[in-house]
Amino acid sequence: MKTNRIESIDLLKGLIMVIMALDHTRDYFHQSSNILSLTDPSHPNLPLYLTRWITHFCAPTFCFLAGTSAFFVGKRKKKWTLSSFLFKRGLWLVFLEITVIGFAWTFDIHYSHIFLMVIWSLGMSMIALAGIIHLPRRAILIVSLVLIGGHNLLDQIHFEGNFLWAALHEFSTFSIGTNRQITVIYPILPWIGVMALGYYFGQFYNKDWTAPQRKRLFNRIGLAALIAFIIIRFLNIYGEVLPWEIYETKMQTVMSFFNLTKYPPSLLFLLATLGVSILFLANSENWKGRLSNFFSVFGRVPFFYYVVHIYLIRILASIAAELTGFGWEMMIQNTIEIQLGNYGFGLPVVYMVWIGIILVLYPLCRWYDNYKMNNREKWWLSYL
Repeated sequence: MKTNRIESIDLLKGLIMVIMALDHTRDYFHQSSNILSLTDPSHPNLPLYLTRWITHFCAPTFCFLAGTSAFFVGKRKKKWTLSSFLFKRGLWLVFLEITVIGFAWTFDIHYSHIFLMVIWSLGMSMIALAGIIHLPRRAILIVSLVLIGGHNLLDQIHFEGNFLWAALHEFSTFSIGTNRQITVIYPILPWIGVMALGYYFGQFYNKDWTAPQRKRLFNRIGLAALIAFIIIRFLNIYGEVLPWEIYETKMQTVMSFFNLTKYPPSLLFLLATLGVSILFLANSENWKGRLSNFFSVFGRVPFFYYVVHIYLIRILASIAAELTGFGWEMMIQNTIEIQLGNYGFGLPVVYMVWIGIILVLYPLCRWYDNYKMNNREKWWLSYL
């Protein structure tokens, strides 16, 4: 069935969703995931470092493309209708983060610890975008760049016990009564900027922009972002709370240089990840073939994939824990740090499990993709 979807965007979405599953598989199958700081250059383990670092692209790229997708939806709706849709979908995502997705991460029926993670940040960013879209386009660009480039000015500002501030800009944990906690893992301020920037970029897919023009512009922007990352990071003054250091080995020094903060995402984290993603968009519009089609299937049903892949990973990990003598109960996790003791496998096994998970998810996602295309009249599908 012919659609108006932009295949390079679906391809990039699908690629990052597949990479994301690697990170989550590692969380629950690798023997050292709960012991080692995977990107700490003082304890270098290059395979683990790269396995973790490559997944840094996932959250910022998906948030950026969510903004771009919102622009495309807006081409078929009036501004206020789009605002209403973004606001309601944002609330829906926050609700699902706390309930359906929250349970998937913990398997704790008492919900004794609530984690506000990537889906929460996407939902809150959509709620903010519902208002931002009414600004002139240049103002949207300014708002996005100020939030992305300026939020590190707030790094030294702390309000102890203030949930609102934590929700905006600080990884924090709060007690709710005597038996429940809530942790803000994804403070939303920079993510709002990323989604707004993605919305601004949506205009470059309008008919008055040709593919060669778009490729030229995106290549320039992507390269500029990466050059800015290298220069600012080298100066070691602004844009990252973790300064890089010179270590005994070149490998450790390079690892330190690229050791960036994700919670909340620093300016340098976003320059590096979004720079590469924009370069990918610039050069992938004409990519065709079975491999591109394979990844694009996941990119067309990202939320369905996200929810199912968490449950699949957690169920498989519970089975693995039971079969290896640790007991499935250990997979009931309600702390910030995953506590799995001596359970786990080597990195080659992690990669094999990851590939198996993707192969299992593919037919499910393909089925749901076909279902969505054949049932466009069902309004609720736009919320899944």
